[in-house]
Amino acid sequence: MDALRLNKPGFSQFLGGVSIFWEKTRFLATPKIAKIEQRPTRKAIIVSDSTVEQILKLASQRASAAEVYYLSSQDTPIEFENNRLKSLQTKALQGVALRLIYNGKIGFASSTDLTRIDDLVDAAIQTAEIGDAAEFELASNFHLTTPESTYTPPTTAELVENGKNLIDSVHAYNPDIMVDVGFHVRSGRVKIATTRDVYAERCSQIVSGTIAGNLVQGEDFMQAYSYDVARDRAIDTNSILESLLEKYRLAEHSATITSGSYPVLFTPNAAASTLGGLFDTILSGQAVVQKASPLADKIGETLFDERFTFFEDPTLGPSACPFDDEGTPTTRKVLIDKGTVTGFYWDRRWAARGGVESTGNGFRGGLSRPGPDLTNFCIAPGNTPIQDLIASMDEGLIVEQVLGAGQSNQLAGEFSVNLDLGYKVEKGKIVGRVKNTMVAGSIFEAFKNLVDLSSECEWVGGAAYLPSMLFQQLGVASRQ
Repeated sequence: MDALRLNKPGFSQFLGGVSIFWEKTRFLATPKIAKIEQRPTRKAIIVSDSTVEQILKLASQRASAAEVYYLSSQDTPIEFENNRLKSLQTKALQGVALRLIYNGKIGFASSTDLTRIDDLVDAAIQTAEIGDAAEFELASNFHLTTPESTYTPPTTAELVENGKNLIDSVHAYNPDIMVDVGFHVRSGRVKIATTRDVYAERCSQIVSGTIAGNLVQGEDFMQAYSYDVARDRAIDTNSILESLLEKYRLAEHSATITSGSYPVLFTPNAAASTLGGLFDTILSGQAVVQKASPLADKIGETLFDERFTFFEDPTLGPSACPFDDEGTPTTRKVLIDKGTVTGFYWDRRWAARGGVESTGNGFRGGLSRPGPDLTNFCIAPGNTPIQDLIASMDEGLIVEQVLGAGQSNQLAGEFSVNLDLGYKVEKGKIVGRVKNTMVAGSIFEAFKNLVDLSSECEWVGGAAYLPSMLFQQLGVASRQ
C-alpha cells in the first residue's frame, strides 16, 4: 500500500501518527523507481504543454510509440504533536515519466529535471533493450482537460488556529489526553500524452485533517483518531472532533469478552482497513492472471450474500478521476453484484495478458510505472440503521479501529486483526472498551453469515464509501 496520493486516486493507506488514512493521492509518494540523478527542484512549476510535446517528439523519432506522464504537486503539512505545534513546511514535487515501445520492447525512465529531456529519452531507450516484450498498445484517441478548481483553501494561519482550538476542545473533555493534530493542503496536476493522439490533463485540490488522542492511565494506553478528507471544500473540524470525543466517551468503562464465536460489527473505518484491502487484492486483474486470486475462475458465481454489492465509481468523492495514469477513461463498474462476482479491474499491461480490455485502472505511485488499482471502492448500503444493528446484538463486539493490516492472508480472503479500539455489546447496549482482543475470519464465511449492512454509509479517507457491517459469527480471541 502506498502513501497519500493526489494525482490518482487508488486504494492506499497513509499512516499519519497513530491514524490510518484511506486517501487517494499518489502524487506525493516518493517515486519508486531509480531515476537519472538530478539536483532537486525547490518549487514545482507547471510545465508548458510544449515541453510535453517536445519529449513526445524526441521519443517518437526513435521509438514506434511513446507516452509522456507529467505530474506536479505541492503539499503544506501543519503538524501538532503532544499538544504543541511541531512543524510547518511546504514540499513540492514535479517530474516526468516516459514509457515507450522500441524494437518491440517496453522502455521506461523518469526524471525530476525537465531540462535534460534528451537524457530521459536515452535512458528509456536503454531500458527497452532489456525490457519486457510490448504486449499491449498505449492509449489512443482521447482528449480531456478538466476545469481548474475555484476553491481557495484555508491559510496556514487559519489551520494553526484550528489546530489550537481542537486541542483546547479535547482538553475541555479530559486534560490528560495528549493530542496530535495534522492538516495537509495539497494541490496537484497530471498531464499525459501519447503518440496515438492522447492528451489529457487534470488537477485537484485536497485538504485533509486528522486529530488523534493518546491517553495513559496507569498501565492502560488508549489511542483514538478521527479524520476528514475534502476536495474543493473545507474539512469538517467539528465532525472529526465530536467523533474523537465519542470514542473516548464509549471507552470510559472497561469490559471483557471471553474467546469464542460472536456477532461482530465492523464500523466503516474498521471495514475499510480490514475488509476493503482484501477485495481490492482479489479483484485485481493482476492477481487473476497470476492465478493468485480465489475469484479467478468464479465469474458468474454467487459467493456472497445477495445484499452485498461492491463497485467502483470514479465520479464520486475526493478521489474522483475521469481518466487513469495511462490516458484511459475511467468508468463506473460493479465487480460484485448482489453477491455474484461480475468482473475484475485492469490496467493495460495485465489486461493484455488476460486477453481483455483495460478498465481504466492503470495508476502510478509518484513517477513509477502504472499498475492496476482502484480509484475508490464503494459498498451499497443495507436497510437497517446502525443503532438497530447494535440493539440486535445480545452479546458481541464492535470493531472501530484495528492495528495495521494484522496477519491477513489477502490472497486467500482471510483476515486476522488485533483491535486498536473495540467495544463490548451486551443486550443491545455498548458497555465498555475491550482490550487485548483479536478478530479473525474469512470474507467468504463472513458474508455468508451477514446479518445486515447499515442503511448509513460514510466516506473513509476519500477512498472508500461503505456502511457498517454486522456478521452473525466470527472468531474472537481475548487475553484477559
